[in-house]
Amino acid sequence: MKLTAKTAVEALRAAGEPTRLRILALLHREELAVMELSQILDQSQPRVSRHLKLLTEAGLVERFPDGAWMFYRLVSHGPRRALLDETLRLIQPDDPELALDLGRLETVRAGRLNLAADYFAQNASRWDELRSLYTAENEVEAAILAAAGPGPFKRLVDLGSGTGRMLTLLGQRAELSIGLDLSQQMLNIARQQTREAGLGHCELRHGDIFATRLPDSFADLVVVHQVLHYLSDPAAAVAEAGRLVQPGGRLLIVDFAPHRLEFLREAHRHRRLGFSDTEIARWLAAAGLAPADPVTLPAKDDHGLTVKIWTAARASASSRSAA
Repeated sequence: MKLTAKTAVEALRAAGEPTRLRILALLHREELAVMELSQILDQSQPRVSRHLKLLTEAGLVERFPDGAWMFYRLVSHGPRRALLDETLRLIQPDDPELALDLGRLETVRAGRLNLAADYFAQNASRWDELRSLYTAENEVEAAILAAAGPGPFKRLVDLGSGTGRMLTLLGQRAELSIGLDLSQQMLNIARQQTREAGLGHCELRHGDIFATRLPDSFADLVVVHQVLHYLSDPAAAVAEAGRLVQPGGRLLIVDFAPHRLEFLREAHRHRRLGFSDTEIARWLAAAGLAPADPVTLPAKDDHGLTVKIWTAARASASSRSAA
């Protein structure tokens, strides 16, 4: 499907303004909240919001509320996205104004990382205790074991492994387990936990969920447990996790359904307040995986959190040949 001349002119007119072009260049990097864009552009939130409204009306940007925050991202596909990609590609990468914006974006990212690092450093030893406040952990873990399947797994990768609970839960079913995390405090706890569990075939590595440096199709089970709600670009994390899944392998994501517990942003550094089935399914499909029906573990009361378990598989070579 292509744009009509009229819609192409509308899209170009919306993008053809200095601040709006700067916004598009920033959103090409990652989804951002209004307050973050305001900080990077050094403009008031009402002014930035007006620009975002025009970009949204032109179909170049998608907006989505997340609790009390409003996030924005580039339209994910279609001719408008192709137009944006080509336009931004033609801009000199060392353009002074855009380079300044990217520098400020790094400052925003660093601020997020510092807050998360402080939080993890203060709470690493109590992480499992804090998590148990939100969910019935034994029920969740039983559901995770069922969703993962009996194995055996040749390679298990746990992205954002935290205290290593998923490694100790699933590691006995794997010949080799690898856990990646950016927090040294978490890695230290995970090493102790996996040693106590007798998992001699388990490796703990300092690693980034967005750039794992692991080969394509590396693992037959990849786990992302209670990580996505901290991330600035959860879709990119799902894409990277999906890249690691070998033919016939499986990706397992555990996180929260959408909720309104705003205190989790400040008290526990949650960036996203849960995810919808539609959103996760779209990301899984974009990664080339076939989603299964999600598992829902309802909250105990109106003030709790509903846990979701999403699984998706990559078709095996034999099934693709048969198809």
